[in-house]
Amino acid sequence: MFTIATWNINSVRLREGLVARFLEEEGPDVLCLQECKAPVDKIPLTRFAELGYRHIVARGQKGYNGVAILSRLPLEDAGDRDYARLGHARHVSARLPNGVVIHNMYVPAGGDVPDRTVNEKFGQKLDFLTEMRDVFRADRPERAILVGDLNIAPGEDDVWSHKQLLKIVSHTPIEVQHLTDAQEAGGWVDVTRKDIPQGKLYSWWSYRARDWDAADKGRRLDHIWASGDIAGAAHSSRILRALRGWDQPSDHVPVLASFDL
Repeated sequence: MFTIATWNINSVRLREGLVARFLEEEGPDVLCLQECKAPVDKIPLTRFAELGYRHIVARGQKGYNGVAILSRLPLEDAGDRDYARLGHARHVSARLPNGVVIHNMYVPAGGDVPDRTVNEKFGQKLDFLTEMRDVFRADRPERAILVGDLNIAPGEDDVWSHKQLLKIVSHTPIEVQHLTDAQEAGGWVDVTRKDIPQGKLYSWWSYRARDWDAADKGRRLDHIWASGDIAGAAHSSRILRALRGWDQPSDHVPVLASFDL
């Protein structure tokens, strides 16, 4: 069995201490980080190695984006893809000793206006998701896990108010449909919702809320998917809401799942 976690850390250098605390307290076998905001050589690898996470596969970018896979298990770099040809560090993949390939994704947020004719960033987001669909359709994943900040809360219970967020980027019908198309093209199973099918679930709360906990206007933007052939081995999904209350937190919290493989 191994446990995998995904967390948009919103600057790994700024929140090095939070990552270290999380690794010490929760001890996942693999941690996938997004929005590292650092070149690979600036990621605090020594601190993480001291905690047992000696294996890393990452793609970095100064001040923006960036994805990293930290592991206590050996990793083989399995490459990356420049989705939508944005030139951004938004995808990296690695292979575990058991042959399972982990894809760590950071889908563009998409800006504030859900209209590609006036908002280039929204168009980039849709193009990114379309290419994900086409890649999975052409080469259907097997023995694979996809995690990351996908920047879409697909279900009605994945947002604090379905009705009020229908025209808000991250929950618009066109985004949800693009994400659904990518998921179905790859035969991916949403592991979190497989394990926790009922009730509100959030992994992100805006910094704009004075009291995020009381307001509780969250969205489930962070996901763990498994290819259909191994989805049945997934269990024990959790979202660590309490970490949003740590000192100087990310606006996202970790999502975890375990696999018997």
